Amino acid sequence: MKPAFQLTLEMALTPLCEVNKNGIMPAVASGQRVISYEVIEKEFYYDISEEDYEVLLRIVEAEAGGEDIEGKMLVAGVVMNRVASEDFPDTVKEMVFQRSENSVQFSPAYSGRYYTVGVSEETIEAVNRVLEGEDISCGALYFAARKRADSENMRWFDEELTFLFSHGGHEFFY
Repeated sequence: MKPAFQLTLEMALTPLCEVNKNGIMPAVASGQRVISYEVIEKEFYYDISEEDYEVLLRIVEAEAGGEDIEGKMLVAGVVMNRVASEDFPDTVKEMVFQRSENSVQFSPAYSGRYYTVGVSEETIEAVNRVLEGEDISCGALYFAARKRADSENMRWFDEELTFLFSHGGHEFFY
C-alpha cells in the first residue's frame, strides 16, 4: 500500500511558528498540505448537572418540538434565564417542576407530555447553543402559546408582564 504522502525529516522538524496563520505548513513531498489542528470542545457557559441537562432537553422538546431552532433556543433561554434569576429555583429540574398557588411553570411537566417526547437532534443543538452562551431571548422569563392558553392565564401575562416579542407559536415576556 502506498502512503498518502511522505514527510521529510526537515518537514517533521519544522517549528510550529513557521506554520502560517491558517495552520498550514508548506507542501509535503506529495504536494498535499498538512493542517495542524486541535480537538476543540466548546465549554458550556452554564454549569448544569447531567440530570438538569436531560430535563432541559425534554422540556424544550415538549414545549417547542414543532418550532424552528430559534424557537427551541428561545424556550431553552427562558429556562436558563429563570435558573439564573433570584426569583426562581436554582436548578433546571426544580424550576421546571415548581408549583405555586395551583399553577405550574411548564404544563408538559404535569400533563405527561414531558415524559413521552423523543428529543430531536435539532433540540439538542438548540439547547447546546444556549448552554454555550448564545442568547437570543432578550432576557425573557416567561412565554406562552396564546392559541392554546387559558384566557385567564393570558390575562395575567398581559396585565402583569412586559411583552417582548413573538416567535413561532409563542409570545415572550419579562
